[in-house]
Amino acid sequence: MKINTALILCAGYGKRLNPLTLVEPKPLLKINEITLLENCINLIRSLGIKKIILNTFYLKEKIENFVEIKKFDLDIKIINDGKKILNTGGGILNMMNSSSDSDFLILNPDTIWNKGYLKKIKCMEDFYFSNQIKNILLLVNKKLSFDKKLKGDFNLLKNKINKDLQNDLIYTGCQIMNKDLFYSHSVSDFSISEIWSRLVNTNELYGYESIESFYHLTNLEIYKELLKNN
Repeated sequence: MKINTALILCAGYGKRLNPLTLVEPKPLLKINEITLLENCINLIRSLGIKKIILNTFYLKEKIENFVEIKKFDLDIKIINDGKKILNTGGGILNMMNSSSDSDFLILNPDTIWNKGYLKKIKCMEDFYFSNQIKNILLLVNKKLSFDKKLKGDFNLLKNKINKDLQNDLIYTGCQIMNKDLFYSHSVSDFSISEIWSRLVNTNELYGYESIESFYHLTNLEIYKELLKNN
């Protein structure tokens, strides 16, 4: 991988997984006896990325203690959102500001990542650099989602993302972004979808389609079903 640093979003409340997340942050919930966070870190390691920045806010001490106890053989930096939770956009920018890099792989640990994603993520990165773009989202057809209630977010035409009445593609929780895209924002409470919407309007939001089955901790009901099937 040409990208040196991966960002993992770990600050959220995980309210849709209450009551479990009243005492445990969502990244530390387990599937197949491994936490979502460790599973995400293992994917990053398999990609050959050595530096990880993750953000915390809710139950931050538990995530900090987990990383310290596990002693991962990677350079992991933990950045706290501060006095208030920053949402996805603000959280990403806050992490980016702690690095000298420009391009970042960004992952949500809510998705159950597996080695089948490695080739697609590497191909997505190749597309990103060869076309000299500043963003790309990994998408999957909603037919491949374990949670059949999930609706599509986007459509894709020649790797350009658009939206219409028949959105068939879901955002997997994996993207590559360049820090330059945040030129109009400061570290504050804003969603990354604000930047996506701006790029859709200028026909500059890019996507790459995965063919992996998509498993995502949408809510408590889906989590219980996943535990039964894994």
